[in-house]
Amino acid sequence: MCADRAAPADIRPVVIVVDDDEALLAALRFSLDLDGLRVVAHRSADTVVAYTLPKTRACLVLDYRLPTLSGLDLLVDLRAAGVRLPAILVTSHANPEVRRQVRAVGAVLLEKPLLGDSLITAIHAALAGSAAPGK
Repeated sequence: MCADRAAPADIRPVVIVVDDDEALLAALRFSLDLDGLRVVAHRSADTVVAYTLPKTRACLVLDYRLPTLSGLDLLVDLRAAGVRLPAILVTSHANPEVRRQVRAVGAVLLEKPLLGDSLITAIHAALAGSAAPGK
């Protein structure tokens, strides 16, 4: 192989994960990479706003509780800016109002603790263009 040839682009689907827990981000990056997905991790909503999001073959996984802007508020802002990527909101505080708001922005809600393969199943469903079952 010639040294000046460009490496092929990474064509794996992208999962943009936003969570302020560094250990969780590392674990998700490892797990999702093993599942054939490319992870772009952000520790705050602010860095996502400055990041150029892909238009296709990607989904968002947002923690509800973030330091400056909630995951739900971030998603509302992204939707207002025209971002239509499928989204999964993760929370341990899924009251009826949060559920309603998540549905209103067209996202899937997963409750913590994330048991079994619930997150990876929801991610693959989102990437396939369908909603996760039962949510």
